[in-house]
Amino acid sequence: MIQTWIYALVSVSIISLISLIGVLTFSLREAQIRKILLFLVSFAAGALLGDTFIHLLPEIIEEQGFTLLVSIYILSGILAFFVLEKFVHWRHCHIPTSSHHQHPLGYMNLIGDGFHNLLDGMIVAGSYMVSIPLGIATTVAVILHEIPQEMGDFGILLHAGFSKAKALFFNFLSASISIIGAIVVLAFGARIEILSSFLVSFTAGGFLYIASADLIPELHKESAPSKSLIQFACILLGMGVMVLLLKMG
Repeated sequence: MIQTWIYALVSVSIISLISLIGVLTFSLREAQIRKILLFLVSFAAGALLGDTFIHLLPEIIEEQGFTLLVSIYILSGILAFFVLEKFVHWRHCHIPTSSHHQHPLGYMNLIGDGFHNLLDGMIVAGSYMVSIPLGIATTVAVILHEIPQEMGDFGILLHAGFSKAKALFFNFLSASISIIGAIVVLAFGARIEILSSFLVSFTAGGFLYIASADLIPELHKESAPSKSLIQFACILLGMGVMVLLLKMG
């Protein structure tokens, strides 16, 4: 039992550290970052949609079928993020996005990613409770999944007006929630199965909302045909990475 706790907590800690991949951008100038930001956002939109339709929804459908309850959970995720965004807008006046006034999109993504990271921690810990080899294999799969996602998340935060240091800190904070997910599973075991089912569906709804209602409209602000084509390619790349991860799994 103690060995399971050690393996699981070390694994989710390593997964959390992957969120610091954004430190690679610290050597880039602000102008260089702005040039690649919309492409990172395009990649993130594709990755979120791909994650939803290629990973999350098939997983919940395989376990429970596409029931009315699953549909309600997904819709609750969409509506919760709609209400959350409204609340953030009510709390903020119409000030242009800057390092002193971040776009609500950044906070929306942090919350959605927080739910997803909670789920990752639960999945990793649950795998270790079955066996150590399965836990290690699951950890590797999650790491491969997190690298492109964290790159996209970091790009979204920069696009939303966060400074590089602040984006790095909050992205790491969101990723660290996976440790809480692991502890919950290790402490309560099978009794959290219903919670896991809800989180998968709720996260899918949240990711759908962020990708379609926040990220894609941001991309429409760039109308140049050449850049739009690159954006489209980046969306396909984000989806393609999710397909590749499924094949590798």
